Amino acid sequence: MRTLGILLGGTIALAACSTTPPPPPDLTNGMLAPGYLAQAASSDQFEIQSGQLALQASQNPAVQNFANMIIRDHTNSTQMLMAAAQSAHVTPPPATILPAQQAMLDQLRSAGTGYNFDSAFQQVQIQAHQTALALHQGYAQGGDVPALRATAGQIVPVVQGHLAQAQALVVAPPPPPPPAAMPAPPPGRAGERG
Repeated sequence: MRTLGILLGGTIALAACSTTPPPPPDLTNGMLAPGYLAQAASSDQFEIQSGQLALQASQNPAVQNFANMIIRDHTNSTQMLMAAAQSAHVTPPPATILPAQQAMLDQLRSAGTGYNFDSAFQQVQIQAHQTALALHQGYAQGGDVPALRATAGQIVPVVQGHLAQAQALVVAPPPPPPPAAMPAPPPGRAGERG
């Protein structure tokens, strides 16, 4: 009997050792909480960092105002999502910028300053907000965690407003320099013909 107990205990111990850990959460599926939270956090981090970059690289008041707004609003949406996740007992994945947003951030960093930056900024903001809008709308309509669905629904109109403002940003190349003044004719004597 004792031998049977030892064998049974050994078998249970071996079975416990052979269990594989659960697979990591699927961060590519925006309809499941881990994927939605990872993608939303990446989007917010992109907006905050790109806004901070715009405050340094742009001289355009409209771009700077837009940058301040997105920094504020995306900081707020991050806080809303973290509160909703906590209330639903969902552990969000670590906040990192995913490759798509990192590529856009790198594009902005290489755009320089002035009009070149402003133009690139407008393009990536339109693209980023279209992607974010699809993510939040999709999750609000069919996501797996009710508290996160409600929060996504609250974020949708904010992202829609940002998208409309990004599309309406006025970024124009600087005006061309004024034409060079024609040199004055050399002084001549009155009545002389040349």
